[in-house]
Amino acid sequence: MAIENNIWKLAESLVSGEIPETDRAELELKMQNDPAFAAELLECTNMLRSLEGSGRQKRFSAMLSDIHHEQSKAASKKESRSIPMRSHYLRIASVAAGIALVASVATFWTVKNTTTKNATQYSVLRKEVENIKRSQHEQKALINDIKINANSTNTAPEADAKFSGTGFAITNDGYFVTNYHVTEGADSIYILDNAGKYYKAYLVNYNAQTDIALLKVEKKSFRFGKGEIPYSLATKKAALGATVFTLGYPEDDITYNEGYISARNGYNGDSMQYRLELPAKSGQSGAPVIDNKGNLIAIVSGKESQSKGTTYAVSSGALIELLQDVPKEVRLHLPKSNSLAKLNREEQIEKMQAYTFSVKVYKK
Repeated sequence: MAIENNIWKLAESLVSGEIPETDRAELELKMQNDPAFAAELLECTNMLRSLEGSGRQKRFSAMLSDIHHEQSKAASKKESRSIPMRSHYLRIASVAAGIALVASVATFWTVKNTTTKNATQYSVLRKEVENIKRSQHEQKALINDIKINANSTNTAPEADAKFSGTGFAITNDGYFVTNYHVTEGADSIYILDNAGKYYKAYLVNYNAQTDIALLKVEKKSFRFGKGEIPYSLATKKAALGATVFTLGYPEDDITYNEGYISARNGYNGDSMQYRLELPAKSGQSGAPVIDNKGNLIAIVSGKESQSKGTTYAVSSGALIELLQDVPKEVRLHLPKSNSLAKLNREEQIEKMQAYTFSVKVYKK
């Protein structure tokens, strides 16, 4: 029997103890794999238990009231000292209810904080650019200038970039790839190549779930480099332990890092990712991951917050799926050959630099 989607029904069955053992095992597995769901379910069960406790308290209070009423009647017939049980026990019940409420809230916040911690174990690698603060009016005017002067390429936009990441070419006529989270909500997007020239770009297609975005430089007859793209897209996953390297822009200068594949599945077992032992910093979201044979196997997307070297990267398979889903009018001339395979590492890096660049994102 599948676990029901109605979380209140699940909570009621847990509180009443009526949930079957088979469903309980399935539920426990779901809670382990989905911390947010677990926190919400715990909040619901705590609330139901509090309400149930409140009902018991009201019934107990009514019983005490009846006892006190009977004692009052007896006292009118016989002189004897009666203990005001209602107020006495109500104070005890109120304290108990208060303790239960505090415990419930404390448990909820503990679970919520644990869930938040789990969520923050994965950190995206787009870089928030530190700039001189401007007034909202100035920022709006500068963004409008960028839109008006869209054709003024090669020069830096007057506004300050909000975020930066890394991008890499997949065709030599202006199409390139980065992470979707780098471009999300952007008013304008530019690339800054290794020659220091800016080019305005626009979003062509994206997949928010796999975190990939396809963009194109607006300038007509644009070329990233003199020759064709030197790397090819891997059509299947690379082997565990394979050596890989990446180029990215955590700073103004291009940076090289190398490492290896530590797991063929990524964060939380995501089969569309890899887990890499490869250093990465903010600003390297969207950086290409290349194997020794010059195949593009993945795209850097995030890192393990508690580790200096564990990085997550979206596989080339996810990129291929995105490229197959582009609008019909988009004609992609993907690389058919690989000119990196027979080169040494220094030569591979030198050849790739023209096709790897910084992505600058502007937002109001």
